Amino acid sequence: MRDINDGMKEYEEKVKKACERFPERKEFRAKRVYTPLDVQGNDYMEKLGFPGEYPFTRGVQPTMYRGRLWTMRAYAGFATAEETNARYKYLLGAGQTGLSVAMDLPTQIGLDSDDPLSHGEVGKVGVAIDTLADMEKLFDGIPLDKVSTSMTINGPAAVLLAMYVAVAEKQGVPPEKLRGTIQNDILKEYIARGTYIFPPRPSMRLVTDTFAYCSQNIPKWNTISVGAYHIREAGASDVQEIAFAFSNAIAYIEAAIKAGQHVDKFAPGISWIFTAGLDFFYEIAKFRAARRLWAKLMKERFGATVAKAMMLRVHVHTAGSVLTAQQPLNNVARITWQAMSAVLGGIQSMACCAYDEALSLPTEESATLALRTQQLIAYESGVTETIDPMAGSYYVEALTDRIEREAEEYIHRIDEMGGAVAAIEKGYMQGEMAAHAYKYQKEIEDGTRTVIGVNKFADDNSKIKDDNVVADLGVAERQIAHTNAVKARRDNAAVQKSLAELKKACEGDENTMPYLINAVKTYATLGEICGVMKEVFGEYQGGNAF
Repeated sequence: MRDINDGMKEYEEKVKKACERFPERKEFRAKRVYTPLDVQGNDYMEKLGFPGEYPFTRGVQPTMYRGRLWTMRAYAGFATAEETNARYKYLLGAGQTGLSVAMDLPTQIGLDSDDPLSHGEVGKVGVAIDTLADMEKLFDGIPLDKVSTSMTINGPAAVLLAMYVAVAEKQGVPPEKLRGTIQNDILKEYIARGTYIFPPRPSMRLVTDTFAYCSQNIPKWNTISVGAYHIREAGASDVQEIAFAFSNAIAYIEAAIKAGQHVDKFAPGISWIFTAGLDFFYEIAKFRAARRLWAKLMKERFGATVAKAMMLRVHVHTAGSVLTAQQPLNNVARITWQAMSAVLGGIQSMACCAYDEALSLPTEESATLALRTQQLIAYESGVTETIDPMAGSYYVEALTDRIEREAEEYIHRIDEMGGAVAAIEKGYMQGEMAAHAYKYQKEIEDGTRTVIGVNKFADDNSKIKDDNVVADLGVAERQIAHTNAVKARRDNAAVQKSLAELKKACEGDENTMPYLINAVKTYATLGEICGVMKEVFGEYQGGNAF
């Protein structure tokens, strides 16, 4: 029988002759062919194991999608709470199984809608939340013990969580029954998005306060969703997406342990948001590599002993940065294989972009199609019948090993700098992301990387129908009037008392969450609450020393 090494040599000779006639394209990252030589020496139990068992390469649940499908979400939020509430009810009626809340920019940076800096941004890229009254309307008629809610909020994450707890209480739902996630990943804001409020160190305190409070009072709540997604969308590579997010998470864990918390208690509340990009097999391998590497980090570096503290539980949002305004219907196909790669990679929750997002806010039709894309994969494609069906592929296993190794090397370099905060201070992560983003864009512009409809097979048929959702310029007026009405009928003495108590807690070392919950219950505004915390913590200006 022919030896594989001899066979490979003979094959390479044939390749040389073939390439003389049909020269290969230059843009590939992968090798030409993968064989057992690329995975030799791999120990199955060490590298793969079984689903639901360490190192979780093959998935975090023993039966995965055979027993329970991933949570299907649609990222939605626009204008006022009433309008977004109507969209949520529409999507839930269409079969969505979890909510994903998009906040407008003023809410993300802790400003009320009537703040001069909010002008032109109220309700534009998400829903405006000024007070508990808005949160009550946002979830009106939606029982919070029946849905899982993800909130994309970072700087004021603790405040929005306090509002959610207060709404649940008004519905008669105890905190221990609440399920969901606050993003609460402040470090990635300094390197990828910019919606920070306070300097990093007091911001880290707010993060660890939510860890401690939720582990005791809201045990089913994910206290942080580490934002690998935003790092990738800001220009990072797939390896950088893992490495930089993991380094940020390491910083959170170290801060929580320093504050006296036990890793087995708070780590089960850590969840993740990753992207699903266009490179199908790399994305599948990325999720598998990330699960294995995270399990090893938690076990070997932090001494985690319970399985849930070692599991990488992932929410995926398909990549919006790769969608094109040209020939937008092509995005339907792009989103489909992005979502398929996430499912084959073993994720737990997903939201798909709508095909028209490069042009406007999604219409009801496009938002429904994004949800139907997940449902089609779940119920008609057959990929959910067996767990981790890509396991054993020479290519996928070699990619999994490679991505894990390269991510580990990045983490080691960041550790040598003093950790994530130090690396951010030095601009290391930002520089690496910018370099990759430049390279990626240059490849598109010089034609090395093909983007259909943009630099190849382009045409003038790039328009979409005229029913795009556009910003309603009257949203701000309606929202401000509503907030002023809330202020007029609230007990202002109770508001001032709650804010004074919050300020005192911020000046000391008490957990801030009970004081935030008390403040939102008095209908103190988001701006008032964040204003008090700014008085104590200060306000971060980009480029300042940490």
